[in-house]
Amino acid sequence: MGNILHLLYLPQFFLAAARLRKENSLQNKLAAMKSYGFTETNGDWSLGISDTILFDKNDYHLRADSKQQIRTMASRLATTGITHSRLEGHTDNYGEDGYNEMLSLKRANSVADAWAEGANIPRANLTTRGLGKKYPIASNDTAKGRAENRRVTVVISTP
Repeated sequence: MGNILHLLYLPQFFLAAARLRKENSLQNKLAAMKSYGFTETNGDWSLGISDTILFDKNDYHLRADSKQQIRTMASRLATTGITHSRLEGHTDNYGEDGYNEMLSLKRANSVADAWAEGANIPRANLTTRGLGKKYPIASNDTAKGRAENRRVTVVISTP
């Protein structure tokens, strides 16, 4: 009779263990994102990476050191189970809208390519958008503000 009682509680044990693993996994994901400076807004975690760190002026090819940093970050986040994200390119308000949108998309794609390599995930797991000058985070009236607006943002939906 005692053995039957233990077998009845066995499924509950496995459910509790699975819940604990899921909670630990979520804590690991959040800790990894926070360690890189991701911030949470409306259920998504995002990190804006300045274009001056990633690219030369009016270029969309990643600098070699930036490419390695992106790969390293993506690899670490992938070990926690983060394998999907959205990358959004942004520009300042200088230049034509069409050019800025094309440049911002090419930059987002460059970061996404390096991200997929580093995380060892299919490139199809990453979506990209070129938003041009539509969503500034600082005033475009100063050089400092324009520099802040030129960025690629990595967005990860709440795990």
